[in-house]
Amino acid sequence: MIRAMSTAASGMDAQQTKLDVTANNIANVSTAGFKKSRAEFADLMYQTLRAPGTATGEGTVAPTGAQVGMGVRTVATQRQHSMGDLQQTGNPLDIAIEGRGFYEVEMPSGERAYTRNGAFKIDSEGTMVNADGYKLTSEVVVPPDAQSVAIGSDGTVTAIVPGETTPVELGQIQIAMFANPSGLEAMGKTLYRETGASGTAVLANPGGEGAGALSQGSLEMSNVKVVEEMIDLISGQRAYEINSRVISAADEMLQRTGNL
Repeated sequence: MIRAMSTAASGMDAQQTKLDVTANNIANVSTAGFKKSRAEFADLMYQTLRAPGTATGEGTVAPTGAQVGMGVRTVATQRQHSMGDLQQTGNPLDIAIEGRGFYEVEMPSGERAYTRNGAFKIDSEGTMVNADGYKLTSEVVVPPDAQSVAIGSDGTVTAIVPGETTPVELGQIQIAMFANPSGLEAMGKTLYRETGASGTAVLANPGGEGAGALSQGSLEMSNVKVVEEMIDLISGQRAYEINSRVISAADEMLQRTGNL
């Protein structure tokens, strides 16, 4: 009965983690470039009362064993990097990646970070930056008198400038590729950090070498599906409730045993 209480408690803790992950997904349903997570679990060690194949008599063995599990534990929160829906914004500096890859930005510390949020702006020097002012590492400088900035699907940035009859090339946006995007470490602000599990970032031109193409005037929204998250929320809540009932039942059994 004590085992049942500790096992059910581990189940409650696991379902609490599931609810926490689901709550974060729902909270970021409107966050551009956000990728939802999924909690993953594994059963704990087992107490073996009788091992499978134990001899039960002369020439006979038990076809099955007797093992009692000790509960569950959280092993990972798997981030799912499927594409979110594209939203047309009409802003020439909003860029969505249609396919694999991340934008590489440089933080004030000099560290490189990676994001799918393509809502870029221009700073006082004409450099493309994200909402927090982190510079896009692809060197693109837009002159203050530039007009009609165009970004091709291959990342080529051009603009019309006074005195020129043809568009002038301002730079080339590259995107970073990882062997295992799920191994990236989330930093918040829809930014990720390279880790040993993700592999080293490999820069490529959009549309080539397996990299996604760019779509100007669009933003990739969160890949969270509210209906799916509501189902997870309800199932997690019910599982938590059932585990708590197991603890109540085990407690009642202990009380009855103590009254004997």
